[in-house]
Amino acid sequence: MPLMKRTWLTFSFKKNKIRSFRVCTIPVSKSLLFLFLKYSKMKKAILFSTVLASIGFMYSNLSAQQVNEDFKKLDWLEGTWIRTNVKPGRTAHEKWEKISFSEWRGCGVNMKGNDTVFVERLKLIIKDDNIYYVADIVENNEPVYFKLTSITDKSFVCENPQHDFPKMIRYQKDGNRINASISGNGRSIDYLFEKE
Repeated sequence: MPLMKRTWLTFSFKKNKIRSFRVCTIPVSKSLLFLFLKYSKMKKAILFSTVLASIGFMYSNLSAQQVNEDFKKLDWLEGTWIRTNVKPGRTAHEKWEKISFSEWRGCGVNMKGNDTVFVERLKLIIKDDNIYYVADIVENNEPVYFKLTSITDKSFVCENPQHDFPKMIRYQKDGNRINASISGNGRSIDYLFEKE
């Protein structure tokens, strides 16, 4: 870093007369003006960063608040729902229970006579300021997450375009009934439920 020299005169007085003076020169690395500008720019950068962080924090709070409001819209899901469009000799149902302000747990069961044919563990959860429908079945190595893309007071849609099938899950409440469907790749399966 190049050094610059600063020079000034010093005077000493005795009885209002100049007694002596001398010239002082010292090396300095930067001028005071440069340092002021440097710190001024730094202050602006810190202020700008603080403003951006505050905006991000406010947005995430608004986003989290909206997600919490949307999650409350799922309260109609609670209870046991009997599937009405099953094959003869079979029964099926889904049961949903609100575990906390950020989690619903469900279970889908299909039976043939007294034998359990299919069990699906389900969840609706808040994660990373989003709502996910999580399906966990034996055929999959791990649970599959479907992100909520649409919600009203009586319906919701969740999607996972990367999943083989389904890619979309829909639930629509109609009185004491639910019309649900799974779809993707040109296929669709309807599930009609009635509240127990």
